[in-house]
This record gives sequence, C-alpha cells and structure tokens, in this order.
Amino acid sequence: MKSSDRNSQFLLTHREREVFELLVQDKTTRDIAGQLFISEKTVRNHISNVMQKLNVKGRAQAVVELIKLGELKI
Repeated sequence: MKSSDRNSQFLLTHREREVFELLVQDKTTRDIAGQLFISEKTVRNHISNVMQKLNVKGRAQAVVELIKLGELKI
C-alpha cells in the first residue's frame, strides 16, 4: 500500500480531526480557535465542511457518525 493510499482512507483532514477532538472535549468554538491559533470563523468552517462530508445536520450528529466510522475516539 502506498502512503497516498493510506491517507485517502481517512475522511478528515488533520485540522478537521483536531477541531473535532477538541469539540468532543466540550470545548467551545472560541476555546478551539484559541487553542489552534485560528479564527472562530475557521473553526466553524471546518465543522461545516465535516458536516457536509458526512451529510448530517448538526455537530452532535457529525460526532456520532465520526465515532461510528472510527474516525474519532472519545
């Protein structure tokens, strides 16, 4: 298996994963932005992008799906 194949099996980008790992720790958008040195708008964009990828309507639903898919551990 080539490394490019290995990377393509993951649904989330590195940054999206970081955002959601903090989200499941009950961090707010502001907390996440501060911790990752990005704007709150960027945090919301990452969350929105993941929700689109998963075709879900909310953050909680996205978290549930990511856990089911093995993309996120709690």
